[in-house]
Amino acid sequence: MAAQSLILSRRDLEFLLHEWLDVTALTERERFAEHSRETFDAVLDLAEQLATEYLAPHNRASDLNEPTVGPDGTVRIIPEVGRALEALRASGLVAGGFDEQVGGMQLPSVVGRAVLTWLLAGNVATAAYPLLSMANANLVVTHGTPEQIERFALPVIEGRWFGTMCLSEPDAGSSLADVTTKATPMPDGTYRITGSKMWISGGDHELSENIVHLVLARIEGAPAGVKGISLFIVPRKHVAEDGTVGERNAVTLVGLNHKMGYRGTVNTLLAFEGATGYLVGEPNRGLSLMFTMMNDARIGVGLGATALGYTGYLHAVEYARTRTQGRSVLDKDPTKPQIPIIDHPDVRRMLLAQKSYVEGGLALGLYCAKLIDEERTAATPELRAQAAMLLDTLTPIAKAWPSRWCLTANDLAIQVHGGYGYTREYPVEQFYRDNRLNPIHEGTNGIQGQDLLGRKVLAGGGAGLTIVLDAIDATRKRAGVLGGVLAEHADQLGSASAHLAKTTTAVLITGNPELVVANATSYLDGFGHIVLAWIWLEQEIAAHGKSEKVHAGKAAAADYFYRYELPQVYTWLDLVGTLDRTTLDLDPSVL
Repeated sequence: MAAQSLILSRRDLEFLLHEWLDVTALTERERFAEHSRETFDAVLDLAEQLATEYLAPHNRASDLNEPTVGPDGTVRIIPEVGRALEALRASGLVAGGFDEQVGGMQLPSVVGRAVLTWLLAGNVATAAYPLLSMANANLVVTHGTPEQIERFALPVIEGRWFGTMCLSEPDAGSSLADVTTKATPMPDGTYRITGSKMWISGGDHELSENIVHLVLARIEGAPAGVKGISLFIVPRKHVAEDGTVGERNAVTLVGLNHKMGYRGTVNTLLAFEGATGYLVGEPNRGLSLMFTMMNDARIGVGLGATALGYTGYLHAVEYARTRTQGRSVLDKDPTKPQIPIIDHPDVRRMLLAQKSYVEGGLALGLYCAKLIDEERTAATPELRAQAAMLLDTLTPIAKAWPSRWCLTANDLAIQVHGGYGYTREYPVEQFYRDNRLNPIHEGTNGIQGQDLLGRKVLAGGGAGLTIVLDAIDATRKRAGVLGGVLAEHADQLGSASAHLAKTTTAVLITGNPELVVANATSYLDGFGHIVLAWIWLEQEIAAHGKSEKVHAGKAAAADYFYRYELPQVYTWLDLVGTLDRTTLDLDPSVL
């Protein structure tokens, strides 16, 4: 099988983008009028080429040769990473979603995300450098001054510099209310930033002339908690008003973190020792501004998890087709040749489970990206507002569901390989290690559950939940008209979504915040599986009446999801609905 076909499925992407989401229709809108099906296909061709020729070939090498600090104090990274990043810079693809006026291609978000998924599937560690940088630049473009955009965002968009976000501290990981990094105002309008930041991906390296850090800090005298956090641009090297790069800012590399996976992405502990910083937006609004980057990154994390699960699945299918072992239970004659393991029903079960997770995760990520386009360009303010609310409610699921279930797909890929899957001679063990970060990345999955149940479903007086249920009902009606299996699935989905609504009401009427969040992870699991069943029903409708292999595959994966996965929803939601106090009442001393 060709190398690119083990990275991602181009045919699946074509199905999702054109047969389901109809992205070409976006070209009828002013923002995307310069594009066409041909330009979309061209950028996907280029992404596939870059993933195949520049990213995937050194995926193993960057894992085996993680960054180190040399005697001169600089970070050393294998040269293949720099060559791949230069190829990405030259292509202009990574900045494709930005406006033309700042150097982008003004691609729809949904097409841009499809492009990035190719890159992530090819080599998630190397792709992380520019992808995090684009989220950094997007925040500056959205909230920065014209001078800040010119000085700090444009070089990142051009690919000449890279960018990070610096939130966590050694003693304040996800608890951003406890951030202690200080910002002291100076007479010239700048600030002196002092403190330490931990887990900073891409925080220090020689891959570019400069690195733009976005740093959360407290201005002296600011209120306690999240209401007192501000956001600052802190360049690794000073930048003059004319854009000239000068001496190093007071940002010191303290050390590198050595991770289970993602080893090719340098991860750092940084000390800001009175570094010059520039306030973004208004004082004490830093966390709300940072969510521009964090929400963008959360969808990216979900797609990154999907990409790793997807390439693992494709490797497992290829292995199962070529690896022979055992014989049919109907004919165990030892003189006959052994059969490919894909002919064993339990292996098929594992492959079908992976397919349902990774193709479902990809569809969810691209659907959310399409919602970004709807939020920006839909015909009326009402439609744009609806897209924004639906996206906001789905974001915790778009991050957490793929990072759990596409990791499970990687686990199953190892299992399909048997003993070989547990060795470093095959890539599936690396895919698993790389993907294990994503349930932690950009807010742990537990935090996503609390966000979903504690905030998102309550948005607008419950409108957050209602808009999801209404979208599910609209799909069910379309499926019901088609009859057959689709109508059966529509009925199953209706029962599950009604149970979700009932459970949500039962929890929220308690008015007890502790009970609300105690089993939020189970709520996230149940809600997430219902959303994915909806996404699978959408794909079934798009494939209905068509006869290619891709369409038959969609029907098989959807049937699996409804038979094997959707029934689990009731166990998760019943636990939530009973207001179980097991974890609340537990005496920690017994652990």
